[in-house]
Amino acid sequence: MRTVVMALESTQSLDVHGPVEVFQAASRIAAQRGLAVGYEVEIVTPGGGGVAFSNGLTLGAGELPSPRGEFHTILVAGGAAARHAGADDPAIVWLRAAAPRAQRVTSVCTGAFALATAGLLDGRRATTHWAYCRALARTHPAVSVDPEPIYVRDGDVWTSAGVTAGMDLALALVEEDLGSAIALEAARWLVLFLKRPGGQAQFSAGLAMQVASAAREPLRDLQAWMADHLDADLSVGALAARACLSERHFTRAWRAETGLTPAAYVEALRVERARTLLEDGAAVDVAARAAGFASAEVLRRVFHRRLGVGPAAYRDRFKSAVA
Repeated sequence: MRTVVMALESTQSLDVHGPVEVFQAASRIAAQRGLAVGYEVEIVTPGGGGVAFSNGLTLGAGELPSPRGEFHTILVAGGAAARHAGADDPAIVWLRAAAPRAQRVTSVCTGAFALATAGLLDGRRATTHWAYCRALARTHPAVSVDPEPIYVRDGDVWTSAGVTAGMDLALALVEEDLGSAIALEAARWLVLFLKRPGGQAQFSAGLAMQVASAAREPLRDLQAWMADHLDADLSVGALAARACLSERHFTRAWRAETGLTPAAYVEALRVERARTLLEDGAAVDVAARAAGFASAEVLRRVFHRRLGVGPAAYRDRFKSAVA
């Protein structure tokens, strides 16, 4: 399966190497199982020669092949050059000509900007690195940008979130091409602890909570207490009383400090606790109780809304990936 990886100047090395390692691992596994199919990967760049990565390393790359060739997969890595390429840039011109001859076109991180500039995302749903979702939506209003998932498939066009999400995308491509068993074995071989579903959120709630840390000491202390008492009454009234504030004042102060409503903050904390418990193999009802959810059904609804996957499926994927 001819797979062309386009690397432009200043791309991140993992945007290129991550998916390539997945494809190569899958090809080795397929060969070991007697399958006469695998990925023939070409790393290319306009003009050929070396590509300078954003981390200072360089990589030899071939010239862009003839756009009149046949391609199984075209993958565009992210980086500053991908974000700023104009419509007449050689890479964009090549993409417009080659895409119709490919079975699918994909991007990692801000490689989505190159696809959008080439007109390949018009009228489609897509994603990119969380830090650039607003910029992608602003500069390409014909694209329906979804900032949440780690990757998005819209027909024969796939886009992924930032950096390591490119490996999740590559595993999904392998699963479609060679089946789930080979994709899972490739994940094990590369010590990827969880083959994440595409709808899963880019952020863990724990990271979001660090970003949303309050500056005022009383509220920061309350945040620490909440994390240790998720099964307590964490209603606005109870939290306001603990902070010695009126409900109205507390709600305003909390949102100003964290950017979240108290209810959204509490829910995110509880989801993170439930995720940790499920990753350790806890039953769904046990995780729900320990995380402070009213019932297992409430946990299921919240998981589907926030992560795009149910708690049982989340636990089973994690356990099967590390077994």
